[in-house]
Amino acid sequence: MGQVSAVSTVLINAEPAAVFAAIADYQTVRPKILSSNYSGYQVLEGGQGAGTVATWKLQATKSRVRDVKVTVDVAGHTVIEKDANSSMVINWTVAPAGAGSSVNLKTTWTGAGGVGGFFEKIFAPLGLRKIQDEVLANLKKEVEGT
Repeated sequence: MGQVSAVSTVLINAEPAAVFAAIADYQTVRPKILSSNYSGYQVLEGGQGAGTVATWKLQATKSRVRDVKVTVDVAGHTVIEKDANSSMVINWTVAPAGAGSSVNLKTTWTGAGGVGGFFEKIFAPLGLRKIQDEVLANLKKEVEGT
């Protein structure tokens, strides 16, 4: 078993504080930026930043659906989502980039062992990166108002 991760990045033409606020808004912004891979999205507690608890189903592949229940924490310029149902941790990190912002979205989890784990480490990040890229593109449109 090893650590598996998928990383995506987007540049957004907006101030880092505005981008960070959008990412931490689980009540209004998050439902707007999720791709069709997400269903059943619901905020259970909070809705703004640290202390928020949200749940959703993530259709990673045609046959693989994950029930996700995250508790949100904030550390500096990073929104951290920890899944209660698995080892998955999702980090949204915002940094200044020229006149705008860079958002780095990194999802990590402990992979399976054996042959299945070997293939998971190769193929799962590719599929998840595609999903993350779509969510980040939606975030960019939402924040930039385009």
